Amino acid sequence: MSVKRDSFSLSFAVGAYGTAFGAASVTAHFSLLQSCLLSLLTFSGASQFAVIGVVGAGGSAISAIATASLLGTRNALYGVRMAPILKVRGFRRVVAAQVTIDESTAISTAQKEPRDQITGFWHTGFGVFIFWNIFTLLGALGAKTIGNPSAWGLDAAVPAAFIGLVWPRLIDTRTRLIAAAAVALSLALVPFTPAGVPIITTALLAIIVGWRA
Repeated sequence: MSVKRDSFSLSFAVGAYGTAFGAASVTAHFSLLQSCLLSLLTFSGASQFAVIGVVGAGGSAISAIATASLLGTRNALYGVRMAPILKVRGFRRVVAAQVTIDESTAISTAQKEPRDQITGFWHTGFGVFIFWNIFTLLGALGAKTIGNPSAWGLDAAVPAAFIGLVWPRLIDTRTRLIAAAAVALSLALVPFTPAGVPIITTALLAIIVGWRA
């Protein structure tokens, strides 16, 4: 029962954050349908915020897709970790891939019993998916209702969301130095490169540092 309780609590807390995405997406001039489809089909918070951040800043679709793809590579690594635990085949494998995210992987791998690992994965994955999409819709509807979202400061939702995603992961000196270097590089490139290129460049910087390590 505890694994189900933990799954629900985490699912609701993370899913509620979809409100910020829905509002930020509308602020970036995405339609209500486009915002909801991004949550339904992409279903990766960091990648979704990257898409609307790049496009909203005037970047190309290619830059947005490249940035989102780089941020989503970690999900593929989660899949490698979860495959021997879930042992799914056919269509269930496709469904499992869609809900293989930070939260479902974390809850699953934290369990000791194989049965609890499977239960934690599916309950958390589907829980976050349901709540994330519900709150995305509510956030998008709310942003459209209040008129110009920028007047309410919602244009700051994207950078604030990224800070919220990154900050808890800066746990040691090395990661903080990498983050500081990425910030400096990004700021140096912003005046001279198209929107989206600074993000891609800093992501490549992190990959190069990680590969060398």
